[in-house]
Amino acid sequence: MSPEDPSAEAPDTDRDDAAMDAYSRVVTTVARTVLPTVAALSVRSRRGGGAGSGVVLTADGFLLTSAHVVEGAIEGRAAFADGTGSGFDVIGSDPLSDLAVLRAQGPVPAPATLGDAASLRVGQLVVAVGNPLGLSGSVTAGVVSALGRSLPTRAGSTVRVVEDVIQTDAALNPGNSGGALSDSAGRVVGVNTAVAGIGLGLAVPINDTTRRIIASLMSEGRFRRAYLGIAGATVALPPPIAARVGHKDGVRIAEVVPGSPAAAGLRPGDLLLQLDGVPVTSSGDLQRIMTVESIGRRMEATVLRNGALVDVVLVLRELSV
Repeated sequence: MSPEDPSAEAPDTDRDDAAMDAYSRVVTTVARTVLPTVAALSVRSRRGGGAGSGVVLTADGFLLTSAHVVEGAIEGRAAFADGTGSGFDVIGSDPLSDLAVLRAQGPVPAPATLGDAASLRVGQLVVAVGNPLGLSGSVTAGVVSALGRSLPTRAGSTVRVVEDVIQTDAALNPGNSGGALSDSAGRVVGVNTAVAGIGLGLAVPINDTTRRIIASLMSEGRFRRAYLGIAGATVALPPPIAARVGHKDGVRIAEVVPGSPAAAGLRPGDLLLQLDGVPVTSSGDLQRIMTVESIGRRMEATVLRNGALVDVVLVLRELSV
């Protein structure tokens, strides 16, 4: 190819332009799809005023947001990109998942489409849509930078860890909380909840677990959980025990809450291996068992105690917060 050939540098330029165009097309399409479904929330609470974002769940006025956005709300208003708006009522809030469901007092735009965060992959494009700093209609794009992160939450004296949180480098600002994290198809795969640091944001995933929480908040105004009453940490199992039980990790019990269901048979220092026949390799495994169906049930826990496998029968109670 001669130096005078105008096509000598064109391929790289064309590829760059095409890549940018494709990226831009995805982001603008997602923005066009999701922006109308995201409300700017203004909240008056016992602590003063606040702002956040919410996502339309249903055509009859249910909205999804972060629990901390509407904590202690006395009244609030939702405003949409098309200029419409209305007051809203808090139907149910679950601080331990940082999710809340609202009901608009007037008409709402067509609802967002919920996706499944379980299908996300690190490096995948995501778009955050929300209401940062009181400016409605903000869109930022980035990638999933990590999956499986944990987010500590608290309700009163109860502390819980939200598992499988999505970490993204899409810029999040105050007011983005409760807004939509969408995939490239415009499906809402997470609810933006926190700024984790410079260039990092976290979102509570939309998955089977959070769908159950959302459905319960819509129908009952709360989400019921079972309660065991231990604190612990993941540790590696001795190789002979790992080979015997079929998994490499367990939960070392550091504390047993007096009077809790766990106090009926578990001890600090026990290495919890199974509960109700389900392998326990992390606190996340335990939390997935703490569903409403487990309340009042007799469950067998298998622990490693003083080098021996011991079975203990426990009856879980409902968590009160």
